[in-house]
Amino acid sequence: MQNKIDFRSDTVTIPTPEMIAAMMNAKVGDDVYGEDETVAALESKLSRLFNMEAGLFCPSGTMTNQIAIKCFTQPMDEVICDQTAHVYRYEGGGIAFHSGASVRLLNGPRGILNPEMISPEINEDNIHYPNSSLVVLENTVNKGGGACYTLEQIAPISELCKRKGLKLHLDGARIFNALVKTGDAAKDYGQYFDGISICLSKGLGAPVGSVLLGTKETIHKANKIRKAFGGGMRQAGFLAAAGIYALDHQVDRLAEDHLHAQLLADALIAADFVADVMPVETNIVIFKIAAHYTTASVLDSLTKNGILCGATGPDTLRFVTHLNTNADQIAEAVQLIKELKPVKRS
Repeated sequence: MQNKIDFRSDTVTIPTPEMIAAMMNAKVGDDVYGEDETVAALESKLSRLFNMEAGLFCPSGTMTNQIAIKCFTQPMDEVICDQTAHVYRYEGGGIAFHSGASVRLLNGPRGILNPEMISPEINEDNIHYPNSSLVVLENTVNKGGGACYTLEQIAPISELCKRKGLKLHLDGARIFNALVKTGDAAKDYGQYFDGISICLSKGLGAPVGSVLLGTKETIHKANKIRKAFGGGMRQAGFLAAAGIYALDHQVDRLAEDHLHAQLLADALIAADFVADVMPVETNIVIFKIAAHYTTASVLDSLTKNGILCGATGPDTLRFVTHLNTNADQIAEAVQLIKELKPVKRS
């Protein structure tokens, strides 16, 4: 049977033996009672790292994002985000379902917003308009091909939000990819955001979990919302231990994923079946299929040759590099891309 090279997502990673050992040796307790010391250690570790007051361990990044939105809005409020934002496109309509808020969608280049885009979309106090209460940024931007915000870009957005009385939340699903790319320090993030969601189960390679960071007051409120969402876990320290191991051992290696993504992009740029490749900054490669091919034919040809990936639109595919795509597999994938001959449109 042909070995598959899985570029569908960085969520497909398998815990390393060392991570599994850390999980099995975790000291656990009932986290709903606040008695799981490994969960507390993870929350404290990330809070200190990002210079924020407190943290809350949750099953998923969708949950941490939706809890944050619930904390920072009231029904009939409005959330401002890019039209590609994960909180809008890929969280099941959760903003409307959980928070009763509407969404103001912007169109930043590769999903990156700036104060000049946001400022005119903040509603004035008028009974006809929803109350603009929250801005959400995503770092890195998934549908922007892993595009990164720098702290230099974030600072003026934060200043605008503070001046206008809006909260600012970061969907940091791949924040460590951004930090490795930009060289910015995690400790400098806390001053700019009211909430930060940190995902552990993507590039960092943990099997489950995200942590929401904020003030003690915000996290106290978030804990109650987590319970109402069904996200309170018991001996969750087994999962939290994987997160701690990932933070200690699997951050710096993200640079390898970025290099691998660029190698794939270089091969795709030269491929006949590719019309365009988004600039690669981190571990995501999004490419547009040439007009004389169909997305389905290219996807089928890649799959038959052992490369798994996913569609991000009617004419785009995505590769995501990660912990379980090694240098040999990247070299093999590059060669396969060079030799690939999908069926052309008839």
